[in-house]
Amino acid sequence: MPRDEHREGIKGMANPTRYGIERVAYWLMRLSGLGLLAYFVAHIYETSNILRGQVGWDEFLELTQTTEGHLFLAIVIAMCVFHTVNGIRVMLGHGGVGVGKPARPDYPYEPASQNYRHKIGIYSAILLAAIAMMYGLAVMFGE
Repeated sequence: MPRDEHREGIKGMANPTRYGIERVAYWLMRLSGLGLLAYFVAHIYETSNILRGQVGWDEFLELTQTTEGHLFLAIVIAMCVFHTVNGIRVMLGHGGVGVGKPARPDYPYEPASQNYRHKIGIYSAILLAAIAMMYGLAVMFGE
């Protein structure tokens, strides 16, 4: 039985070479949102340790003031910056900013919203997230 190219499943859906940088931005947006939600819950738990007094607070901070803790916080910084910048790009696109003029949908159905302006926005979001992460690492590991 020949393999049908339209039955790739999740592997095909997540294939960045088939769908381009827009699919990468889609997945990064979802993953950063889930990561930030997990961080939010963990941060509430961490902050609630103040109720245990100074000893409880210091015990929990010992977990976060490690190399792994600093790396985790740098990743959180990158997720926050990417999620924010890409979210602004998506909101502007939904408002029609940078989308371009409507065109007749001829084959191969290239959406006007996926033009070079939005691709520059995606690359900018990734670049700003990387810069923020490096800055966070420099502050946490710097002298």
